[in-house]
Amino acid sequence: MIKRILLWLIAIGIVVWAILYWYESRTLDGPAQQVNASEQEIERGRYLTLAGDCAACHTAADGAPMAGGYPVDTPFGVIYSSNLTPSTDFGIGRWTKADFHRALTEGISPPSRNLYPAMPYTSYKGMTREDSDAIYSYLMSRKAVDVAPPENSLPFPFNQRMAMMGWNLLFFNDKPLPNSSQGSSPEWVRGKYLVNVLEHCAECHTPRGIMGEMEMDKFMKGGSLGRFTAPDITPEALAARGWTTEDLHQFFMTGLAPQGSAYSDMHPVIYLSSQHLTSDDNKAIATYLMGDNPPETLAAKTGVGSAQGRQLYLESCSGCHNYDGSGKPNVAVAMKGNSTLRDADSTNLINTILDGLPEQPFPNNQNMQSMPGFANKLDDKQIAELVNFLRVEWGGQPANITPEQIKAQRQ
Repeated sequence: MIKRILLWLIAIGIVVWAILYWYESRTLDGPAQQVNASEQEIERGRYLTLAGDCAACHTAADGAPMAGGYPVDTPFGVIYSSNLTPSTDFGIGRWTKADFHRALTEGISPPSRNLYPAMPYTSYKGMTREDSDAIYSYLMSRKAVDVAPPENSLPFPFNQRMAMMGWNLLFFNDKPLPNSSQGSSPEWVRGKYLVNVLEHCAECHTPRGIMGEMEMDKFMKGGSLGRFTAPDITPEALAARGWTTEDLHQFFMTGLAPQGSAYSDMHPVIYLSSQHLTSDDNKAIATYLMGDNPPETLAAKTGVGSAQGRQLYLESCSGCHNYDGSGKPNVAVAMKGNSTLRDADSTNLINTILDGLPEQPFPNNQNMQSMPGFANKLDDKQIAELVNFLRVEWGGQPANITPEQIKAQRQ
C-alpha cells in the first residue's frame, strides 16, 4: 500500500514537473509589433533607459548596443542578459507594451517565462506604466540585432526557471522598497524614485541571503559584487566616510569627487548612466541618499602609519598617488580623504592593491591611468603592512589587517 502511494506521488510529481516545464518553455509566436510613437516619447524613453542603466547589463563587451549577451556572475552560475532590440526571433520584437511592463515589474517575459532576479524586477516593480511604455517605445525604435544571447551556465536545479515561481512566492511582492533616508521635499521624492526604482541601487548595495534575496532589514547597508563590495550608502555611513550631498552630486555627474573616483562596478554606472542625467536629477539622487536633513559629515582623521608601510608606499604608490597622498589629476586619485580608505571594510582596498584597476575614462575628457596589481610583487605581509599604513595615515582606521586576510583574498 505504501509502495503504491509512493509510486502515485512520484507519478504526480513527474506530471506536475512536465506541465510546469512546458508552461515555462513555450515560445512567443505573436505578430511582430509596430510601434508608432512621437519623437518626444522616444526621446523620453531614451532618457529613462539611461536612468535605468540598461546598457550596462544588456550590452556585451564586443556586442551591439542592447543586444544582450553580457555575462552576470552570480553565486548560482552565469546568467547572460537578454536581447532588448526589436529582433522578432531573439529580442522583444513580438512583445507588446503590456508584455514589456510585466517583464519589468513582475519578472515574467511573454508568454510565461520567469526571469531570474539578476534582472532587477524586484526594484523595477515600482516603475510607472508611463515610464515603462516610454522605454519600450525607445527600444522598439532602434535597429533590430538578430543575435541570440548565449545559454545560461547554471547547474541543476538553478537552471529550472520554474523554480522562480517558488522564489517569487517567498521573496517578491508589490510593496515599495523601504526608504534609506528621511525626507519629504519634491527633490527627495524624485530622488527616491530614481534610486529605488530606475537606478535600482539596492540591488547591489543591499546584502543578499542564501537564496539571492535582498535582506530588507539591512537595506542599502552594502552588498557583495564578487571581488569587490558595494559599500554601505545609508546617510550615516556616507557621512562617516566624508560624503556630503554636494560631493555626491558632483560624483554622479562626473565620477570624480574629493572622496575618490568611480571604479569597479560603479564606473559603468557613472559612464553609461548618471553622467547623462540632468543636474537636477543627480542632485535629487544625492538628496535622497543623504536625506533632507543630512547627518553631520565627519572630517577625515589622519594618523601616523608604520615606517615599513610608509616605505612600501613610497616605493610602490607615490609615483602616481604622490608622496603626500594628494594624487595627480588624470593619473591617480588622492589618498587624503579617500572614501575607500575610510571604509571599515577593507575588501575593496585590498583587492584594488592585489588586482589593480584598468585605465578608466570619465566625463569632460578626464581620465585615470591604469593601476598595476601587486599580487605578484608583494607578499601577504607586505600588502598587509601597506594596507594598514593607508588606513592609519589617511583613513582614520585601525591597523588591524593581517597577512592571513590578504592570503584569503588572493584569487
